[in-house]
Amino acid sequence: MSNEAIQRPMPRKLDHLLERALFQRSLSRWSRLADAAPAMPLDTLKGYRARARVMKRHIDRLLHQADHRLALPVVGSKAIRTPLGTDWSWRPDLWSGPVPVPGFASVPAKLQICDGATVFHDCRQSELTVRQIRNVRETDLAPFGLRMDVFRFDGSYLSLVIDLPNDVIKGLGLRHVIRLACLVEMEKPLEIFARINVKHGPNVEQIVRELPVQDGEVEAEFDLSYTNLVEKRAERIWIDLIFEGPEMNQIVLRDVTLARRPRAEL
Repeated sequence: MSNEAIQRPMPRKLDHLLERALFQRSLSRWSRLADAAPAMPLDTLKGYRARARVMKRHIDRLLHQADHRLALPVVGSKAIRTPLGTDWSWRPDLWSGPVPVPGFASVPAKLQICDGATVFHDCRQSELTVRQIRNVRETDLAPFGLRMDVFRFDGSYLSLVIDLPNDVIKGLGLRHVIRLACLVEMEKPLEIFARINVKHGPNVEQIVRELPVQDGEVEAEFDLSYTNLVEKRAERIWIDLIFEGPEMNQIVLRDVTLARRPRAEL
């Protein structure tokens, strides 16, 4: 046999077959030992118990990690609840996957958390922290959330700006309704406003909606028929989430999604 044949790596399929055969052999052996345990001599039983405990320790570690990780929403998940007739939907990167820097303290007046998500405020002394967190609840569709802890707040506004991707512009028209859905948690109630901004040429069309003050899923719809949008010149869309009176509060945005659908014709 040539050296080349000896050094050739084992095919992956054969490797898996051998691994499966070894697993079945080990499983059968431990099954026979368990069946024999009631009549096994005590010295022999003591030895097998020690081996079984070592194996159980590693098996429990693997099961703990598997149960934890497999229960979490999958990173990059595209699962979004959308209304009937949706022709475009999107979850911003901040809620879809890990960001390079997950947390910031004493947030400056303008902080880009990641591409497409920026925090603005006008505090003279910042006592604001933001952190991306991992969602762990069974009901969560988004892999990640955003937590903002606000202590003393001497500014007049706090906002989170979310830039929508360019593909939302394709085919955009006055017939469209854009829906914003947020999953919100708060330590105490506060007012949240959502403002959509559509840039077309030198002009920007704006629509403002107040989100219901409650924990859980809240949503707002922006009907573009109420704007003076010049469809062919639409070039950029962004959303402002504006938090009124955020002092001494913790705000968690578990999920943020956007969807576009044509308005029903009358």
